[in-house]
Amino acid sequence: MQECDIRLLMLVDADPAQSRLVATIASRAGWRTLCAHDAASAAALLESQDALKLDAAVLDQSALGSDLAPFIMALKSRHPTLPMLLMTAKGSNEVTIEALRAGAADFISKPVVPDHLIAALSMAADKTTELEELRPLSEKMTQALAFEEIIGSAPAFRTALAIAAKAARGRSPVLIEGENGVGKEVVADAIQAASPRAKLPYLKVNCGAIPGRSIDSILFGHEKNAFAGAFDRQMGIFQQAEGGTVFLDDVDLLPPETRVRLVRLLTHNEITPVGAVHSHRLDIRLLSARSPRFTCTLASGELPETSFDRLSVATLTIPPLRQRSSDIPSLARHFLGRMARQTGLRSFGITDAALTMLRHYDWPGNVRQLQSALFRAALLCDRDALTADEFPQISSRVGSPGHGRSTRAEPNEGIGVTLYEHDGNMRPLEDIEADVIRLAIGHYRGRMTEVARRLGIGRSTLYRKLADLGISEAA
Repeated sequence: MQECDIRLLMLVDADPAQSRLVATIASRAGWRTLCAHDAASAAALLESQDALKLDAAVLDQSALGSDLAPFIMALKSRHPTLPMLLMTAKGSNEVTIEALRAGAADFISKPVVPDHLIAALSMAADKTTELEELRPLSEKMTQALAFEEIIGSAPAFRTALAIAAKAARGRSPVLIEGENGVGKEVVADAIQAASPRAKLPYLKVNCGAIPGRSIDSILFGHEKNAFAGAFDRQMGIFQQAEGGTVFLDDVDLLPPETRVRLVRLLTHNEITPVGAVHSHRLDIRLLSARSPRFTCTLASGELPETSFDRLSVATLTIPPLRQRSSDIPSLARHFLGRMARQTGLRSFGITDAALTMLRHYDWPGNVRQLQSALFRAALLCDRDALTADEFPQISSRVGSPGHGRSTRAEPNEGIGVTLYEHDGNMRPLEDIEADVIRLAIGHYRGRMTEVARRLGIGRSTLYRKLADLGISEAA
């Protein structure tokens, strides 16, 4: 590896064993690690020449203790673009939220999982990633959704879910296509949850986050002494998932030799661990996901057509969020509801003006980016409802050439009854009720019996409300 390719990581961790583990994992992905054991030694390290070359920082919650948030804020002030990742024990939601509010970019749960750490570091090092974008707590802590719980009414999206629901009942491999952030893993989880293998092992691998020289060993396992450093026999992901399901994300990034092994597994239901003489028969269900760049790979001849055929027995395509912007209001309220159930967060509404703005942004990061934006807004908001002011980056882009569209309301956008004033405060109940009744009268074309039935009130009650609120039957 060239010297210019090596990235520099600062690790603050009081546990020597964990420090060695993190440094070893990071080195596999091309990182050199500078270690500190507490806030004081980290501050001293930041005075060195190496501090000017830092690409990311990993901070252990227990090493910094009560100094965590002040340290993050101080580091942020000196290195405003430096991505900081928090290592924290599960269940430390309030500490995690405090760190994110102070300026941490993401968090990693302990014990450290190698591919999770590598993926987080890769995202931190990606200079094209929005600095203000998080992977939110709700994305990491909630259970898989069933098909009926997945939000989306756009025809192309419902078609994809219908294919997924039908495929869930079978045994064939399923290939999920779509841009990064559209929810491919969410759909894969729903397929698994609805399948006959729902209670059997379900393992996930991000193929793009694992170095090519390690992926065969991780997926297929290896024998003792199969290669330098193979001190013990290791069972691979596929064997660990025997009888269950494996989800391969970014499957198009697998190296050619791994694809050959994958084709053998799909064709003959057997694998041969690295360094082994004999193969093992397996019964697993394979789910995989790819981004649009996979098509280019095929066109260039880099991926064998046979592997494409085997992966795509059932194929579904999830449309990008910009093609189903009508789903954004429902998605936003859904995400805010899920976030409110996390310790340290509270319930928020969102104004119609904010929803209109969100609908007119192009969302290059799709649903994941929307969720991240809502999470950051909820962390920093001190009102009861999110307004457009809570999304300054999006607000600055919407309406600018190449970044979005005008926030001018389009006819029949159908956001619904306005619940909030422009300042984020709730409208009076009487005004909201009047709007609901007017909306119902218009929707049911003045058929008052139907209006009363749909609103769950009697006709006499409806007419009394019309009189009290000063509403005409022709509203």
